[in-house]
Amino acid sequence: MAKAIAHPARIAILQYLIRKNSCICGDLVDELGLAQATISQHLKELKLAGLIQGTIEGPTVCYCIHPATWNKFRKAFQDFFKDIPENSSC
Repeated sequence: MAKAIAHPARIAILQYLIRKNSCICGDLVDELGLAQATISQHLKELKLAGLIQGTIEGPTVCYCIHPATWNKFRKAFQDFFKDIPENSSC
């Protein structure tokens, strides 16, 4: 799960999708300033991880957050971090 969000560009893509609630790939190119091919590769990785979903609308693909998987990731990370004591000393 963490590998899917390990790249800063993927974090930026997810943040943009959350803010906009959907987008087309061209919007991401304009927003992030990365090449179309780079954006497409990151979208592919996020889609393979199940974090996003896409629908074809004519010549474009509209991407959005996949709610069920997003909630699964959120729960997994919340459960992971809650077990770390706040005042842990090493």
